[in-house]
Amino acid sequence: MLQADYSLRKYNTFGFDVRARIGCLIRSEADFISLRADRHIVEMPRIVLGSGSNVVFTRDFDGLALVMDLRGRRIVSQTNDAYLVEVAAGERWHDFVNWTLQQGMPGLENLALIPGTVGGAPVQNIGAYGLELVERFESLRALDMIDGRIIELDAQACEFGYRDSIFKRVTRNQLIILSVVFRLPKRWCARKAYADVSSRLAVSKISEPTARQIFDVITAIRREKLPDHTVLGNAGSFFKNPIITNEQFSVLQKKEPDIVFHIQHDGRVKLSAGWMIDRCGWKGRSIGTAAVHKNQSLVLVNYGGATGEQVVALAQEIRADVSQRFSVKLDIEPLVI
Repeated sequence: MLQADYSLRKYNTFGFDVRARIGCLIRSEADFISLRADRHIVEMPRIVLGSGSNVVFTRDFDGLALVMDLRGRRIVSQTNDAYLVEVAAGERWHDFVNWTLQQGMPGLENLALIPGTVGGAPVQNIGAYGLELVERFESLRALDMIDGRIIELDAQACEFGYRDSIFKRVTRNQLIILSVVFRLPKRWCARKAYADVSSRLAVSKISEPTARQIFDVITAIRREKLPDHTVLGNAGSFFKNPIITNEQFSVLQKKEPDIVFHIQHDGRVKLSAGWMIDRCGWKGRSIGTAAVHKNQSLVLVNYGGATGEQVVALAQEIRADVSQRFSVKLDIEPLVI
């Protein structure tokens, strides 16, 4: 059902009190049929929301907000090597990861406790602790709001990149993800190389962790490091970790010998945005009630009453300081409206 002057406060994890001109809660794929019957609605500017964990509203949205509440998960098939599992776009990501382990299908445990819904995961090509979604992705189904077709896209068609996909670019809000199929390996191997994970396992004297143990460790680490958006408004990591050429890194490392970095498969170098923000003295600092979190510099928070404009203004000051000191551009991760 369409509702005018639709509150989006519950659908953005910063908790900004903004509204959409029209809103609609989508509980079934059939709901799109009635939507598309109204040409005026189809032609309106639109935004697709799950939990709103990767969006910053700086103003009311003068268009149609589609809140995805599609539910369901099932094992589609299996081969000698993998399980194929389909999950609806409105399912909470963390709950889905937990469910796969309950079914004896490991492979996504390193992505535990990432906020948001399944439909938002391919948009962002989410990743954490040595795993990116694309490595477990098989395909997805999406509705083209322009012509009403439901299409299937594989990884190549999704054009995945670092925290990037086709859904953030040319097809933003035109192709609406309905469900995603994941390929979960039967020959599972623990990914435990990240320092936080390996040290936590070592303290517990776990040398050969199960998928559930990795899930529990990463969940605990994230809860300790990152604020709960239901208590303190935030959108998770606000900046992408920049990736630079090896030549650029050689110059930078001479000026900053202790800089934190990770060599990529293609020879480029990923830098730690959080480390650079720390070095610029921003951890815990605030502009009004918009602030850098005291424990994690990648996270900007709303202490209550902050606006999206204030959060973005804070982000721009941080970017300017990092650019001046390191000659590196920080890209904002969430969508800014």
